[in-house]
Amino acid sequence: MSENKIHLSSSPHFTEGLSTQKVMLTVIISMLPECIAGVMFFGLAALVRIIVSVASCVAFEGLYQKITKQKIRISNLSAVVSGILLALVIPSTTPVWMVVLGALVAMVVAKGLFGGIGSNVFNPALTGRAFMFISFPAAMGACWFNPEIDAVSGATILSQIKNGAVTATPDLYMQYFLGNRAGCIGETSILLILISFLFLFSTHIIDWRAPVAMVATTALCTLLSGGDVLLALLTGGLLFGATFMVTDYATSPLTGYGRLVFGFGCGLITFLIRKLGGYPEGVMFSILIMNCFTPFLNNLTRRMYGYGKKGNRRPVPANRVQEFDVANAVERKEESK
Repeated sequence: MSENKIHLSSSPHFTEGLSTQKVMLTVIISMLPECIAGVMFFGLAALVRIIVSVASCVAFEGLYQKITKQKIRISNLSAVVSGILLALVIPSTTPVWMVVLGALVAMVVAKGLFGGIGSNVFNPALTGRAFMFISFPAAMGACWFNPEIDAVSGATILSQIKNGAVTATPDLYMQYFLGNRAGCIGETSILLILISFLFLFSTHIIDWRAPVAMVATTALCTLLSGGDVLLALLTGGLLFGATFMVTDYATSPLTGYGRLVFGFGCGLITFLIRKLGGYPEGVMFSILIMNCFTPFLNNLTRRMYGYGKKGNRRPVPANRVQEFDVANAVERKEESK
């Protein structure tokens, strides 16, 4: 007679066969249009950076887990997602060795040292990019007014917008919407980013609250300050960050209200950096700053199971109990003999 075992673990729990691998595979599929467009716009250099970034992220995560005697979990594809994201938010001219170094910081410092997938505080890809951006500003396009750098980083238009020196035309809007401009590998085509957003939303992989709140806040603040709303939305990495970065399960709030506040904070900080800061772009720093507030937002907006509004201590009928909206999809599987 076989012995029955009951395995207990904390949330999140999976239903309907959903797994981390399936979630990550869906995200990878959603980023394929940006990868293909990046290669078409920037040539084989972009393809090399994507391949190197993905290979480095997978290798560093597997190596770290082996050194620390953890179960090797690279098959869940989370490292592949981080590698693609890291490659898509850097210029195609970034030296290959810098890409490898950024992947090391992303997978070991930002992810591995915090406990792996689901335990990291900061988005790994953005952390790797921030390290590269601060350590190697010239290569990453931080010298905004250098014509040689601006030619590939797209910083010229952001700087001109900041200084009010851009005359917007319908043709300019259309070029930026389709991706006919300089910039990071995966951030140029707004059309493809919107398609990816709709795909992820329709497959229930991402929630609309954080990205919509981020974009709406940036647009509203730009409008109130007298800026060009369309240019603010079409330039930089605003829509890319809203689609792929603020929706990261591990580093965004779990509740709907928390995500709205999270997105609002990202949008507000993005606008303030663009308007008042030393850099024309602020998406990366805004998301990393708001990552710090995610635990606070989770505690602030959480709701007790089986109870109504605050102060009502009577249990709610079973058919009215609201299931906690768990988005932090961390794979927890135990093997039984």
